[in-house]
Amino acid sequence: MTAHAALPLPDFVRDIKPILTQFCVGCHGEKNKAGLDLRAYADAAAARSATNTFAKVLRNLEAHEMPPSDQPQPKTAQRKLITRWIETEILGCDCAHPDPGRVTLRRLNRVEYNNTIRDLLGVAFHPADDFPADDAGYGFDNIGDVLSLSPLLLEKYLTAAGKILEAANFPPPLGKGKSESSGLNQNTPAKQSTPLNPPAIDSRLEAAQEIIGHFARRAYRRPVTLEQTRRLMRFFEAAKASGSGFEASVKRTLQAVLVSPNFLFRVELLSQPDDANFSSPVDEFALASRLSYFLWSTMPDDELFTLAEKGRLRKNLESQVRRMLLDPKAQALTANFGGQWLQIRNLASASPDSKEFPNFDEPLRQAMESETQLFFGEIVRRNRSVLEFLNADYTFLNERLAGHYGIGDVKGTEFRRVNLRGARRGGVLTQASVLTVTSLPTRTSPVKRGKWVLDNILGTPPPPPPNVPPFPENRAAAVNTTMRQRTEQHRADSVCSSCHARMDPIGFGFENFDAVGAWREKEGELPIDTAGCLTGGESFRGPEELKKILATTQREQFVRCLSGKLLTYALGRGLEFYDRCALDEITKAAQSGHFRFSSLVLGVVNSSPFQNRRRDANRPAASD
Repeated sequence: MTAHAALPLPDFVRDIKPILTQFCVGCHGEKNKAGLDLRAYADAAAARSATNTFAKVLRNLEAHEMPPSDQPQPKTAQRKLITRWIETEILGCDCAHPDPGRVTLRRLNRVEYNNTIRDLLGVAFHPADDFPADDAGYGFDNIGDVLSLSPLLLEKYLTAAGKILEAANFPPPLGKGKSESSGLNQNTPAKQSTPLNPPAIDSRLEAAQEIIGHFARRAYRRPVTLEQTRRLMRFFEAAKASGSGFEASVKRTLQAVLVSPNFLFRVELLSQPDDANFSSPVDEFALASRLSYFLWSTMPDDELFTLAEKGRLRKNLESQVRRMLLDPKAQALTANFGGQWLQIRNLASASPDSKEFPNFDEPLRQAMESETQLFFGEIVRRNRSVLEFLNADYTFLNERLAGHYGIGDVKGTEFRRVNLRGARRGGVLTQASVLTVTSLPTRTSPVKRGKWVLDNILGTPPPPPPNVPPFPENRAAAVNTTMRQRTEQHRADSVCSSCHARMDPIGFGFENFDAVGAWREKEGELPIDTAGCLTGGESFRGPEELKKILATTQREQFVRCLSGKLLTYALGRGLEFYDRCALDEITKAAQSGHFRFSSLVLGVVNSSPFQNRRRDANRPAASD
């Protein structure tokens, strides 16, 4: 339960309407700006009938877009009062009985497939590299709603399963009492082998059933039912009947396991399937998979399996999270969550103009990516404060990237931790990877950089307005005007001004960095103006002052944004209005945990949507 639930509910006429009248009706009354006349909502019943309208009001309030910065502003307590009223009365958020949502049945994406095969069979190659690219949604490529299964991909799965089993090192563990002859090394066709007596035949069938059952349990990431085992044994029996030897028959059966929906999809069961409540906890095996695919992008390991089997995983979540974050497999969180949140995956396709930026080459590109990965990994591994994403006074450099930054005394190709005091850099916002992916091939883009910060740091992305005219590219004008001057001319268009007023000042704050992240004092021969003002009224000049604002007065907004990104990635779905309760709790947990990375992760893992799922009585049972 959040603090919201403990407070008395605001009354619309007594508490909310006076605030709207004082700060909003001047524009959204008789003037009817944006087609909104708040005078139409005379009482709570009328307001409740306008869910979409007040959802937009909420977004604008939280983004400090409304009232405009040049108008009188409500106090923080008044903003929070309206926010709580909209959440509870309009959107129906009940933090005492939260809706955990329901995740679409999730297919393993390419990274998850490769990693799962690696940990299931010890195969060194990456079979999914030949699969079609995964679609992305909400900024990530592990979203259930967009991970479709095409006929081409199914064909790839069949081919990959055969190659995987040919490369795998057999036999798997067979259990006590099984002789060497019951393993997978016997490959003599049945019709050529010496006839076995009935006890020997029973022993071979028992061995096959144990191998197949053990493999299926690991591959399905939960216990297999007797019926599932019987279905799989039919593949073995059919292969034997066609003349295949023991090993070939087992491999054919295991191939069926690897193309089963129970392997390719993350099938989740409720721990209490007969419970009539609106939502129920997922069982401990599903919880183990949620945890391992969140932090490792792969299947649970033996320790998670054992705890789930004993029904003790929920009781040991914190110790497991801390163990998993220290494991080398947590590098997947850096590569997959960090790479997509910060969008540095886009660095591979960045193409700075070679005439404008002759210093940019492939070694520099790779160094840029390595810096951000090592920096993100340091925060995860050493459990640093997530505020260091904004204001850290260190980074990781080799000689090539240090020279690009104008930092001396770094020699060689090896990366090492470097102190940045006095270097005009610190945190991801001034790393060349981020600065390059938010630029265009020939120049910086204050719009892209500003939008990137709104999207990924503040969590207030601007809505795409219709019929936006293209930015005029005029090479002649570029000689006599700065990027800022040309951008300000562009946003004079009324169609563009509302969004640009939010994005551009942030982008201007980073104009000292060119399109590949090198520091500059001038644009050509013209001085650079980095002054700006956020929609909340905070003024700054240059990247250091802007970063300080983001890490102090905008701190809670940043932590909430990062929490939302982590929760989206962990759940594999976009967030809905009812997830606001969980975000409140995660942000609160981060604050009480001194904003250490593990406190956000634990907040996500302990949240209702991560632990539970909405019931769906109409959903068919999973099958092979």
